[in-house]
Amino acid sequence: MTEAKPIRTTRVVLLGMMGSGKSSVGRALADLTGWPFVDNDALVQAATGRTARQILAEAGEDAMRAAEGAALSRGLAVEPPAIVATAAGTVLEAEQRRLIDEGGFVVWLTATPEVLATRASGAAHRPWLEHDPAAWFEEAAATRNPLYRSISDLEIDTERLQPPDAARRILDAMSASG
Repeated sequence: MTEAKPIRTTRVVLLGMMGSGKSSVGRALADLTGWPFVDNDALVQAATGRTARQILAEAGEDAMRAAEGAALSRGLAVEPPAIVATAAGTVLEAEQRRLIDEGGFVVWLTATPEVLATRASGAAHRPWLEHDPAAWFEEAAATRNPLYRSISDLEIDTERLQPPDAARRILDAMSASG
């Protein structure tokens, strides 16, 4: 029996749409590794005292994106090994894509727009989903999926996968990429 390759010390950066499982997979990965987990949504709220949705409603999209970008920088400043979950929209900015791409082992968590809409609807902190969540996810995926794909080292479909199983797939992929 051969010994498993050691996992290189790194930072795992989780990206994907709202509802893709970034927070739950991040927590599961932290449980498996003992690495700290930082979530962009929590960093935004800690820094501003408001959720992204509140910032959007009170100050507009530019202010919300700025808060998410600042939170991304704080998350990526955590010394590795660490797990960082990004805000879904950070991928829209070229500079933020560069930071994510250079920030560690980048994992794109995916699911269909219908599943994402079901998972994400009803969460008070999530913007954009007041009227037709499935339509919003369809439109956002058309813009964001190519961007997520362009910087990801690994893609995991979370539609039928429990967070601990997704976390194990991440560890397996990291071991294989050594």
